[in-house]
Amino acid sequence: MTAHPDSRTPRWAALAALVTGSLLLSACSSSDTGTSSGEGGSPKSGGTLTFAVGSDAGCVDPQQVGSNDTIYSLRQVVDSLTDQDPKTGKIVPWLAKSWDISPDTTTFTFHLRSGVTFSDGTPLTAQVVKDNFDAVPKLGALGTLAQGYLSGVESTTAVDPLTVRVKFKQPNAQFLQATATHSLGIESSASARRSPQEKCSKGVVGSGPFVLNGYVQNQSITLAKRAKYAWGSSLWTKQGEAYLDKLVFKVVPEAGVRTGSLQSGQVDAIGSVGRANEAALKGGAVNLRQRANPGVVFNLGLNNSRPLFKDAKIRQAILFAIDRQQIVDAVFPTGTEPATSILAHTTPDYADLGSDLAFDAAKAKSLLDSAGWKAGSDGVRVKDGKKLSLTVKWFANAATNQPALELIQQQLKAVGVEVVLKQLQIAQFSPTLQSGDFDAVWGNVTRADPDILRSSYSTRLANFYHLPATALDTALTQQAATTDTAKRKQLVTQAQQLIVQNAYVVPVVELQTQLGVAKKVHNLDFEASSRIQLHDTWIG
Repeated sequence: MTAHPDSRTPRWAALAALVTGSLLLSACSSSDTGTSSGEGGSPKSGGTLTFAVGSDAGCVDPQQVGSNDTIYSLRQVVDSLTDQDPKTGKIVPWLAKSWDISPDTTTFTFHLRSGVTFSDGTPLTAQVVKDNFDAVPKLGALGTLAQGYLSGVESTTAVDPLTVRVKFKQPNAQFLQATATHSLGIESSASARRSPQEKCSKGVVGSGPFVLNGYVQNQSITLAKRAKYAWGSSLWTKQGEAYLDKLVFKVVPEAGVRTGSLQSGQVDAIGSVGRANEAALKGGAVNLRQRANPGVVFNLGLNNSRPLFKDAKIRQAILFAIDRQQIVDAVFPTGTEPATSILAHTTPDYADLGSDLAFDAAKAKSLLDSAGWKAGSDGVRVKDGKKLSLTVKWFANAATNQPALELIQQQLKAVGVEVVLKQLQIAQFSPTLQSGDFDAVWGNVTRADPDILRSSYSTRLANFYHLPATALDTALTQQAATTDTAKRKQLVTQAQQLIVQNAYVVPVVELQTQLGVAKKVHNLDFEASSRIQLHDTWIG
């Protein structure tokens, strides 16, 4: 099949209403019923947007970063072959003006726009795309998202200067959506040839509307407008250069300090607004902007190779012991939903498995009893002289992480399970998964395609959670191969059921991204993965 360029659809029009279908819901607060913050007026160029985030991933390469706080800035540096409409999920042109897909979805041919250049002056060519995709498998521990999207690639070929062909060994229906992600954002050939470590520390050369102008680890990322930029996504309203001259992303770990900085006008927008800070921001010169993230929900990612978790009864007991609604009501932003599957409800082909995730402390206790774990004198269960204890490793990239885990700790203690919480730096997230040195990890993965289940849980890929080889592998492989939408939905549903009912991991709560944005900031828009796009943003 062939895709042709769309007319330039206004971004605000594509997002203005709440979506009620199975794709990519956008939730808005009463203070912000559209997608653009601000009160209207004519767009104007110039100015600096200062955005406070809670953490720094310790890396400034978009292809190696998975944390929202850092993706917000780095997304502005690279363009992608395609873009994804947040309202419909449709894939539309960006650096590729059109594409052809073989009937068996093994071969993808992209026809590139002419005249695109990187910030070092070099042109975008098919060879540059080939250099990027050939380098992705060598990214190492931090490049797992990009590597997952290109797993099974047989070859990338520069057919001619503006035509690139990507061929996979097996059918790979998910790949077109993958080309819309930041993880496959296109970097210059010189950047692609650098070591992953050098790209992380020094940054990359992209073709995006902004360029990296400064990075101080754990303090700030500064971007400057790219002069003569003229090849934006077909979803954007403005053609040519961005409005803003400069973007400054400050790392401010304390949620209360971020809130105070926004109220006082020291910053123009903040990330990770939690329930505790909503009241302070409502009614002032601030809009709260909300959107549920598609993909894998926040969960306890259990290491299934640990002796404790080889017993399905233990895993299932932990799943039933968690009161998800209590956690949502106590910790998360208004409008957040408890997990009703391993996928968020905004993900295509999500299946509602809420009944399988219902809180049932009595059932949890019964499962632990039948597994031979008896209550000890301090309330923690014991078997063969050992306490029923697990350590959850977590990372401070969201203000809700610690209070949510402390509640989970209390809920599991109530059924006799001891939980030890261990905080690590966000830069340690991927190395921790890679090493396998964990009982459980708290995290989520955002992607607007259900193939995120394959890259996260197939034993044929990274298999960070050490799942055993089961029928789940077959379902995940087949859903990536089929072009039949009904069959794919059936397979994705089956995969969700197998993950949840076997409690390979324990889904807890959906991630709802909530930003605080000064009303003077206009058109600060969410893209399909609930990150932000700042090309159309202006201050006035």
